[in-house]
Amino acid sequence: MSDPVLSLSGLTKSYKRGTPGEVTVLRGADLEIAAGEVVALVAPSGAGKSTLLHIAGLLDTPDSGIVRISGQDMSGRSDRRRTATRRRDVGFVYQFHHLLPEFTALENVALPQLANGASEAEAQARATDLLARVGVAERADHRPAALSGGEQQRVAFCRALANAPRLLLADEPTGNLDPGTSDQVFGALMDLVTGTGMSALIATHNLELAARMDRVLRLEDGAITPVE
Repeated sequence: MSDPVLSLSGLTKSYKRGTPGEVTVLRGADLEIAAGEVVALVAPSGAGKSTLLHIAGLLDTPDSGIVRISGQDMSGRSDRRRTATRRRDVGFVYQFHHLLPEFTALENVALPQLANGASEAEAQARATDLLARVGVAERADHRPAALSGGEQQRVAFCRALANAPRLLLADEPTGNLDPGTSDQVFGALMDLVTGTGMSALIATHNLELAARMDRVLRLEDGAITPVE
């Protein structure tokens, strides 16, 4: 059996926030995601899901515990090594699209590939293909301000997948959209993820969307438990 794409073991994390002092958000959290598995993470507000995703994606470090990506223990790795692993293996999607406003949709999806060493022709070809998969190919030459909220988020999905990561981490990826648009955009994301065979951990408040994934986990009181 191959190693899990993502393995989190015994993660703890606390922050100092003045009075009343330290706040603990993770208390021995454990999680494994297999290759090709799409997992939902539901949590009450302030439970620490963004912290968990940042640690899983090597943007933050736990106080204790182990993060493994594709079987590789990332504990004690240098910032350079962590950054290289993140660029190669992890894609991020946030509630807000964070597209670069001065660039077109096509350019926003091509830029991460260029930064990763792809040729301009290769980057544009993959960007065009990804945009077509989520139904916004005809909007490729438009800048973010000219796109609807749903279109902006679809482009953000494509940018996250531009370098073909093994793992996608998404934090409330449809949280800024109305229910109808949210359902359509989430469907586009699921098609994109399952079509490429990658793994995904998707945080959402929407239980209907969560039910469409392979498994649902709950983060509460610093621990992760399955939702039956």
